Amino acid sequence: MASLIIGEPTVITKAVIPAAGLGTRLLPATKEQPKEMLPVFSKGTDGGLCVKPLLQLVFEQLFIVGIREFCFVVGRGKRAIEDHFTPDVSYIERLRGTGRKEKADELSSLYDMIEDSTLYWINQPKPRGFGDAVLKAESFTSDDDFLVLAGDTLIISDGGWHLKQCIEGKVKGGDDATLIVRKVDDPSRFGVIRSKKSGKNEYIVLEAVEKPKKFVSNLALMPVYSFDSSIFAALKKVKAGVGDEIQLTDGIQGIIRNGKQVRAIELPKDAVWVDVGTPESYWEAQQLTHKLFAHSK
Repeated sequence: MASLIIGEPTVITKAVIPAAGLGTRLLPATKEQPKEMLPVFSKGTDGGLCVKPLLQLVFEQLFIVGIREFCFVVGRGKRAIEDHFTPDVSYIERLRGTGRKEKADELSSLYDMIEDSTLYWINQPKPRGFGDAVLKAESFTSDDDFLVLAGDTLIISDGGWHLKQCIEGKVKGGDDATLIVRKVDDPSRFGVIRSKKSGKNEYIVLEAVEKPKKFVSNLALMPVYSFDSSIFAALKKVKAGVGDEIQLTDGIQGIIRNGKQVRAIELPKDAVWVDVGTPESYWEAQQLTHKLFAHSK
């Protein structure tokens, strides 16, 4: 387990970010541009409104809570992601030379975070599912605990509350896995959990089911998790399921069967869920982020 000092609680400093989805529901916009790089609104370093790729916001959010090692799992045609996260000092100099100081400062802020981090790139040759993407990062984790966040979804909570809950699930609760959930109207579209309540907005997970055909519960998994290395042994036993893909939800069910402690934390009602998976959800993402940041101080 990763630890700063022997005897101290485990500190999670690694994150795996699957970003290899084909984005077929957003074609033709995603023919060359990865859906994870689609722009949404945010607040700039000068306090004004700016536009950033959604994946950059995921990265920045993780950096702020202390993550310093990032593993991006990408597929064919995702070169734009690696290019974006490669500092380009000459471009910043050109911006400053043409009087675009605010834009130069914006990029400098991102590059400073990148320089203070270690970025790894792993290729997922075939889009075999979210679980397969996580499994490909096994060598990166080196038996350390780690976070998993989807590259095409952003959860915005007060002070990164949901990420801190995932980290503290291991540090304070000894969880083998901590999951983030929220109540949804149509659980058949998601991975869901059957659980028993263990505290305010907290649940012990008894079962995890991907896109259930029969009602299990309305607590849907959000693509934000923390795991220890036990998830890899479980994923190696998972057969292709829904969509002929290796589902991370099935891996979670595997560690539950193995007697591991899996806990779920329900998002507060004021948390914002930004998803760019479909044309409809991307339009909603634009509206949500503009409303959130256009008038923020």
